[in-house]
Amino acid sequence: MTRQAYEAVVLGASAGGVEALLYLFGALDSGGCRLPLIAVQHLPEKAQSQLAEILAARLKRPVREAEDKAPVQPCVLYVAAPGYHLSIENDRSFSLSSEAPVNFSRPSIDLLFESAAHAYGPKLIGALLTGANEDGSAGLEQIAQYGGLTLVQEPAEAAVACMPLAALQRFSPDHVLRLRDMAELILRLEEVHAE
Repeated sequence: MTRQAYEAVVLGASAGGVEALLYLFGALDSGGCRLPLIAVQHLPEKAQSQLAEILAARLKRPVREAEDKAPVQPCVLYVAAPGYHLSIENDRSFSLSSEAPVNFSRPSIDLLFESAAHAYGPKLIGALLTGANEDGSAGLEQIAQYGGLTLVQEPAEAAVACMPLAALQRFSPDHVLRLRDMAELILRLEEVHAE
């Protein structure tokens, strides 16, 4: 059976997400994941985000706040800036916008996931983690509709289970996993596709 190589991982998190992302990215970093990782973590709009700096201090890979028109590059971890929606264009570059919040959130996980589904199709992995609202569930379902792989954090492990539960109520993702197992799966899939 021929497998489709994955080309990017998009992730969304809200309440409790910083700790979840640190754990997951640390596991992927130590395992040598070479895929670009693109994350939306809900943050207060007016806040001065330290997320990129916090992650960069703990990881070996480059960590950047995504910039408008910049191309998505392998091995880099990108985080969304507070106050801007983050999308991926079909040419695999970033687009930032200040349109109205979606699901009370800007950046919106749904907008990132939906745009990435269009750009990458079946070559995309989407992961929805802990959070206190429903943002991300519609976008993750769209990733599934475009043939991508969908992962949801095990609600019992999530600091706040609302976002994982919203996804599970909406559709059946490919896997519901603890963060450790999610990292292992992503690394295993990348190894298979690199052969």
